[in-house]
Amino acid sequence: MNELAGKTCLVTGATNGIGRVSARALAKMGAKLFLVARDPQRAEETRAEIARAVPNADVRIILADLSSQAEVRRAAADFLATGEPLHVLLNNAGVTQLTRSETVDGIETTFAVNHLGYYLLTRLLLERIRASAPARIVNVASDAHRFGGPLDFDDLGATKKFTWMGVYGRSKLANILFTRELARRLEGTGVTVNALHPGAVRTGLGMNNDAPIMKLLVALARPFMRSPEKGAETSIWACSAPELAKVSGRYFSDRRERQPNAIAQDDAAAKRLWDVSARLVNLPA
Repeated sequence: MNELAGKTCLVTGATNGIGRVSARALAKMGAKLFLVARDPQRAEETRAEIARAVPNADVRIILADLSSQAEVRRAAADFLATGEPLHVLLNNAGVTQLTRSETVDGIETTFAVNHLGYYLLTRLLLERIRASAPARIVNVASDAHRFGGPLDFDDLGATKKFTWMGVYGRSKLANILFTRELARRLEGTGVTVNALHPGAVRTGLGMNNDAPIMKLLVALARPFMRSPEKGAETSIWACSAPELAKVSGRYFSDRRERQPNAIAQDDAAAKRLWDVSARLVNLPA
């Protein structure tokens, strides 16, 4: 398997679950890897695991907490300073919060990590990605986007009403709307961007919460969830499949195209989200 020989891939959330499996698979395909991780110990464990599976793998670590815009900017700067091209960006990192909290930037945590983390990192790396074309951006979203309703642009931080599933679902809706608008902006550049649903997967998602009820719910659901290996299949395929070389702006599940919810196909909402996100991260629209 050498589909990605000579290619450089950057993966967020690569130290656990489907991100870790995806990173290992991309290395097996010959990719040079950059792993963006928050925990240095888990990052080194992941690098060691990949080295055991792929002895000659080139794996580098960029430490960053993607809930902080300053750290996202530093992560992007660290990558750009290497001078490497970027052929595949896999935005995979995510959180779910049982109770409302805010990041160091004063933004609701789920929205900040799950959407603005994707948005800001991608925007900061986009010039390099375009210069590396043909290239791909892959955004891990979720069918949970069907459960939160439309984005409330007057209350993206859920200050009026917070339900953990609704907030998580809207962050995943934002992933798909971001994918849609970015695909429109990248037409004709040789860069594609797609979103996907990995399925309900046995990962660390949700285990960041201290609340016993969340850990109990996750533990009860685990027997009915997919393995990380199964959950990562669509991510790996979206990053490497030759048949997707010119496919952009789509939503996939189980390596097949699916139609997202109608509110995820709203071009006006996608454009508005882009503009609002730009203001929230202090970038031009």
